[in-house]
Amino acid sequence: MKAVFYDEYGGPDVLQYGDQPDPKVGPDSVLLDVRASSVNPVDWKITAGYLDAALPTYFPVIPGWDVAGVVVEPGVSVTEFQAGDEVIGYARMDTVGLGTFAERVAAPVRALARKPRNVSWAEAATIPLAGLTAYQSLEAVGATEGDTVLVHNGAGGVGTYAIQIATAWGGRVLATASEKNHDFLRSLGAEPLTYGDGLAERIAEAAPDGLDAVVDFVGGDDWMASLPYLKTPERVASVVDDRVKEKGGRYIFVRPNPVHLLALTELVEVGRVKPVIADTFPLERAADAFRSSIEGHVRGKIAITIGDQS
Repeated sequence: MKAVFYDEYGGPDVLQYGDQPDPKVGPDSVLLDVRASSVNPVDWKITAGYLDAALPTYFPVIPGWDVAGVVVEPGVSVTEFQAGDEVIGYARMDTVGLGTFAERVAAPVRALARKPRNVSWAEAATIPLAGLTAYQSLEAVGATEGDTVLVHNGAGGVGTYAIQIATAWGGRVLATASEKNHDFLRSLGAEPLTYGDGLAERIAEAAPDGLDAVVDFVGGDDWMASLPYLKTPERVASVVDDRVKEKGGRYIFVRPNPVHLLALTELVEVGRVKPVIADTFPLERAADAFRSSIEGHVRGKIAITIGDQS
């Protein structure tokens, strides 16, 4: 099969495109014909070696954790899916080696849910990691109907999902972004706030009665500036800054969860959540997709298309 892989840690230039062995299908996995994947910052951070201390790595490494594809062969113990089913998944393993930037992937059932019927393969592939990160962050802070929720980095891949999920759950959503993205945030259902100097004053003006929950997808000092306005100190979560634990909040490292993933599929199918794609690259241009992600300021997600898109 064709895949993107690398033999040593480094930047996008270490990525190669070529032949790799087909994956073996374990009893609790399914073999997928991959139609699309997507780029997350964790992908190029792993490629650079930043997570070497946390995850055992076996070269050559095929990067990628997001997948959308068609089941070819279920494992011997799999009853949840059969050949021909269209699925999405956050196919994270406990080791780094066999990722999703490939024509075929053996994905564990615990990572999969059915693909939303009303979106393209590329759109579907942007849902798992970013959507689950948003979902689990909002769940961690107990976001619910009637809450005023502040989303830091609302225009990013995770933030776009968080805004839509919190809105679907009946919340009022404030979100930070640069001014050029304010109309975009409004289109998602959020009230935009410019990040940076003076943010505290802007929060006070927008939410004079305070914030019920805060979720941070960027790090830095902005989420700290929002804490004085948080009614309940522990209702803050960050996926970037583990100092949040010192404030009584939650540090989030997203987990595969088929129940949460199915909930996202259902929100997409009823039109409450829509994937936002900033750009799309074919598999052989994965290095360019990495470079685009590293440059930052991406509105939504970067998708990788693989094989037949029909």
